[in-house]
Amino acid sequence: MSGNGGAKFGASFGGSYGGSFGGAAPQVAPTPAPAPAPAPAAAAPGELIKDTTTRDFVKDVLEESKKQPVLVDFWATWCGPCKQLTPVLEKVVQSFKGKVKLVKMDIDKHPEIAGQLGIQSIPAVIAFDKGQGIDGFMGALPESQVKAFIDKLVGGKVSPDIAEILAAADAALVEGDAAGAAQVYAQVLGAEPENLHSLAGLARCAVETGDLDQARAILEQVPADKVNDKAVVAARAALDLAAQAADLGPIHEFEHKLAQDPADHQARFDLAVALNGQGRRDEAADHLLEIFKRDRTWNEDGARKQLVQFFEAWGPMDEATLAGRRKLSSLLFR
Repeated sequence: MSGNGGAKFGASFGGSYGGSFGGAAPQVAPTPAPAPAPAPAAAAPGELIKDTTTRDFVKDVLEESKKQPVLVDFWATWCGPCKQLTPVLEKVVQSFKGKVKLVKMDIDKHPEIAGQLGIQSIPAVIAFDKGQGIDGFMGALPESQVKAFIDKLVGGKVSPDIAEILAAADAALVEGDAAGAAQVYAQVLGAEPENLHSLAGLARCAVETGDLDQARAILEQVPADKVNDKAVVAARAALDLAAQAADLGPIHEFEHKLAQDPADHQARFDLAVALNGQGRRDEAADHLLEIFKRDRTWNEDGARKQLVQFFEAWGPMDEATLAGRRKLSSLLFR
């Protein structure tokens, strides 16, 4: 099972469907298979995507999956994530030009099939091939993951763009979805075991979830001649910063010290590290910039060096990095 909730579907798969759903089929008469469809490359969107009912499920899904894989999207009008996922599914299915079809089923109007499959939450997508349910996922996955899922389903006939997939994983990580990002990085590593971007990405996910030991273990797998790869450097910087923050005391202690003495650069420096550990990047950068503005030579240019480490950990395109670099430049060249 791909995506989330694999345990809920695990017992349902394994060849129990066939034409009768393992003896638990809805009481409908199988409809004869339709006439052969046009060649996949010429299939129109309307032929690739359709709604189905309990009565037509055998024809639309089981029989049709004997020609090419069929995805079944179980949804409901009240489901917010369903509204996010369905347009993505439709777009990706169309991009595969007939190698896979999409069938949508409203579980409020037609609950029987979802109940027989043990579906407990939506959106849920189940892939059928040769008349049997073979895989699936739950939740509103990003487009890159949907592409990867379908690519695997059709046997690698269409290769997903690894760079695009990694970009989506990076975006998920920035948005706070470390679990979702980790799943994508792991998938890429399954196809490319030496992909440093994915390895470093997994380490960053571990840092985000507070598992610093796991992050260290992952980074130890990086070959000695690859430790200067930019993705690896960023991951190690993130790990070092998290370790620094873990060794510090509560944030309010540093805030209290600064209230007593705004020129206490060490307290401000420690506060910046602690704030970064909580994801408060703009505030962290501003405190280091304040030290730099007050005393550029403090602690052997320590504020600027720490800020550069922040930028490395956050990545060059992170909004906090871009804003911080602009502010630092204005101080350097004013």
